[in-house]
Amino acid sequence: MDHQHLVPAAVLAAKNGVRFPNESEAYRSARDALLAEEIELRRHIERVAVQRRALPPGGEVKKDYRFEGVDGPISFSELFADKETLVVYSYMFGPQRERPCPMCTSLLSAWDGEVPDMQQRVALAVVARSPLERLLAFKKERGWHHLPLFSDTADEYSSDYHAIGKDGSDDAAFNVFTRREGTIRHFWGGEMGGVTADPGEDPRGAPDLMPLWTVLDSTPEGRAPDWYPKLSY
Repeated sequence: MDHQHLVPAAVLAAKNGVRFPNESEAYRSARDALLAEEIELRRHIERVAVQRRALPPGGEVKKDYRFEGVDGPISFSELFADKETLVVYSYMFGPQRERPCPMCTSLLSAWDGEVPDMQQRVALAVVARSPLERLLAFKKERGWHHLPLFSDTADEYSSDYHAIGKDGSDDAAFNVFTRREGTIRHFWGGEMGGVTADPGEDPRGAPDLMPLWTVLDSTPEGRAPDWYPKLSY
């Protein structure tokens, strides 16, 4: 995208022409100003994505980590299957937890239906530090159909790619790897957390991976800092 020759967002907003029943002039004026900001946000998201795709080669993955999947033991390199890119989500459901993280669970519930689409483009693995039987039992309880779950009971991958906190507890992690000409490298990983959070806001990455928050952000109530999803209601 040639950002130097884009039509100004305010001009595009003025051309929009959308009106809703009984809206006031004050509402329309404020809405058009907001629309211009939404256009700028979309453009910024794309600029960040372009910058991410242009990253130089990341660190080579020299260990062929081992996991347990539904078909038995599987190596890290085998997780790629026939794809050149692998997305790995580290699920907070390790040995210190009686139940999995509700926030991770909410995210993965939203992803479950998208897995067949994701797998047209990339390989996907959801890794947790619990025995596979425990993961599969919760998958059945939650009604997931497509999420590919893998157990990392050796903790080696989870330790190297920031899915274990300093106190040994679980931490969520989102990492992307590439395999080019036989060499596996780390491409990108989420690094936004507590130290990068803005005052008064819950630590989160951007763009947000959870559709839940995208929907709530469009409402007058917003995210509500005192509310989190639960495993059941």
